[in-house]
Amino acid sequence: MKMRVETEDDLVAFLRKREAPVFVQGGGTRRLGAVAGEGIDTSGLAGVRIYEPGSLTLVAGAGTPMAEVEAVLAGERQRLAFEVPDMRALLGRDGISTLGGVVAAGASGPRRVQVGAARDHLLGLRFVSGTGVLAKAGGRVMKNVTGLDLGKLLVGSHGALGVITEAAFRVQALPETEATLIGPRGLAEGLAVLRAALGTPFDVSGAAYRGGVALIRVEGMAGSVAYRLRALQDRLGGDWQVEEGAISADLWCGVRDVTAFAGRDGVVWRVSVKPSDALDIVTGLEAEAVFDWGGGLIGLLCAPDVDVRARVQGRGHATRIRGDAPGPVFHPEAAGVAALTRGIKAKFDPRGILGPGVLG
Repeated sequence: MKMRVETEDDLVAFLRKREAPVFVQGGGTRRLGAVAGEGIDTSGLAGVRIYEPGSLTLVAGAGTPMAEVEAVLAGERQRLAFEVPDMRALLGRDGISTLGGVVAAGASGPRRVQVGAARDHLLGLRFVSGTGVLAKAGGRVMKNVTGLDLGKLLVGSHGALGVITEAAFRVQALPETEATLIGPRGLAEGLAVLRAALGTPFDVSGAAYRGGVALIRVEGMAGSVAYRLRALQDRLGGDWQVEEGAISADLWCGVRDVTAFAGRDGVVWRVSVKPSDALDIVTGLEAEAVFDWGGGLIGLLCAPDVDVRARVQGRGHATRIRGDAPGPVFHPEAAGVAALTRGIKAKFDPRGILGPGVLG
């Protein structure tokens, strides 16, 4: 059962009188784990409201399909820089990815190593709190913030602090070309070469390892890309294959969407650690691993009884993306952080009706 809202006023009225649990359901492509309560269908809050290519600004409703956002931007040779992952194949879903879901999940892809995460490109948003209060955070231009940047707090909150109704993003021009260095390497050498590439001045926009192969991407003007490819090969040494254009882009779609694990049995984990800890995390672990962000992001496919969190404890966090295994979906917080989280949750949603169990 779900409640479809067509306007912010509908949502405000619904939440003000609501006492039972609810969860936000945009396109249904990013939700992790089981949820309780009635769904709030935000697909009616759709449409690009403002798009100013000259000022690199886009404002759209939370229910706007990502395909629509990407098509509008592509028409002006622009994009969302943080490379939004498409989780449908990995999670086995057929829904429509929406802009609000991207914000709520804090979804960021391989280019995060160069440009930052989704929250770094968010200019502002509108949302309705658990008490039915409509709020606005940020604006439509990039500026220094004094005090709490409220909008950033909702990025990655999975709908547990408020229901996002509109988001404004800074966008980026599409590069003239892209190219990827492909080098067969053993795991230890492969991860080391990724870290080395990210430590160069050659503006690497992707550093991943999967299937025994290191992948290093550069983007920009054709002349600059060619120069940086040569410089990286000289700096890193060893043999490298180069793929450009659409072939390079397809490689990074596979990294971004973790297609290596799509349609396969097992529990999928998303592990975030220091890149220098990646090798130790996976050594001896009964799991198949793929790596992004120079080793800082690890995707693991394993059996339900593999204790991933015990291996990660004290060095990062592990989120269960797909499948059933002991323990919660999200990594348990340290006592001090958990207390802070509960305090924030109590301010935004004192009745605890939004996404019960997602936050403390």
